[in-house]
Amino acid sequence: MTITRTRLVAAAGVVLVLATGCGSSGSGNSSARTADKAGGQAQGVVPGTDLNGKQQPPAAPARLAPANRSLIFTGTVTVRVSNVDDAAAKAGQRATTAGGFVAGEDRTDDHDRSRATLTVRVPSERFAAVVDQIAAIGTAESRKLSTEDVTDQVVDLDARISTGQASVNRVRDLMGKATTISEIVSLESELSRREADLESLKSRKAKLDDSTVLSTVTVTLLGPAVAVPPRSGFVAGLGAGWRAFVTSMQVLLTVLGALLPWLVLAGVPAVAVLLYLRRPRRREPEPTA
Repeated sequence: MTITRTRLVAAAGVVLVLATGCGSSGSGNSSARTADKAGGQAQGVVPGTDLNGKQQPPAAPARLAPANRSLIFTGTVTVRVSNVDDAAAKAGQRATTAGGFVAGEDRTDDHDRSRATLTVRVPSERFAAVVDQIAAIGTAESRKLSTEDVTDQVVDLDARISTGQASVNRVRDLMGKATTISEIVSLESELSRREADLESLKSRKAKLDDSTVLSTVTVTLLGPAVAVPPRSGFVAGLGAGWRAFVTSMQVLLTVLGALLPWLVLAGVPAVAVLLYLRRPRRREPEPTA
């Protein structure tokens, strides 16, 4: 009886273990089927919809980083100052402090009518700041700033330089394989031509690089008694034309006024002679036969 009970307990334990294992396996299979079903739904999802087929709003486009542009900054500023020499020294100091230099200077000393024109080169990233600093030296009377985008030119030159360098390298390789004098002479001529074209492209690229790295500012410093330089444009041209017309009329009237007494003096005898010549003459009677 004791043995029978022991066997029944052992059999019950085995059944319990088997039931637990089957349950776990069934749960695992169910989970696997659920994952497969979700995967199948995911594979069948239409773009722009969620797993349930609902329409989703379009995703926001990714922001593009701002492109690096090659820009040439140029500016002109006219400043009226009390002392042109001191102002010129300050303008040069502003450019030097910003990492630039004075590229040219034209100065005229005439006390209150002194004037100076400076051409300064400054780093492009400090261009606006330097213009403001120079304008603050005195009283700014005019300012003109301009920007030129030469990115396309720089990209084109880079591509042409790369192509030209590859072409030069190919010709050099061919020269190393040449076996006759005629081939060598022909290849040397072609190499010289291609190297000249390549150097020309590099020179243009260097000028563009210099213009984009260093900006140019033309500074005009005027003394207290110097007249404002004439402006340009249609209105300025019209004003200049009117002033020229008035000046010409003044000169013409002055000349006429100077000649009038002489014309009157010479005209009286001339009129008298003319009247004398045009007076009616008497006809003499014809002789009778």
